[in-house]
Amino acid sequence: MLLLSTGNASSETCLAPIRPYVPADARAARDYADLIRRDFELYIRDIQSYFRCLEAERARAFEEAREVSEEYGRFLMVIDR
Repeated sequence: MLLLSTGNASSETCLAPIRPYVPADARAARDYADLIRRDFELYIRDIQSYFRCLEAERARAFEEAREVSEEYGRFLMVIDR
């Protein structure tokens, strides 16, 4: 019997936050300073969450790879009998 795996449904997609925009025009930057400052603060918060997500996904993928390697070893033992 051939078993096919479609992957782990619990894997997470980590999306990087959008880089804040700073207008080249100094006057526009001053006019929108509060909005730009808020965008930077949100970016810093979100990039930290993104790094945590990447680390969690790396750990999940590493564990999955370990499990798959063990399953492959068992498979090879079965077919080599």
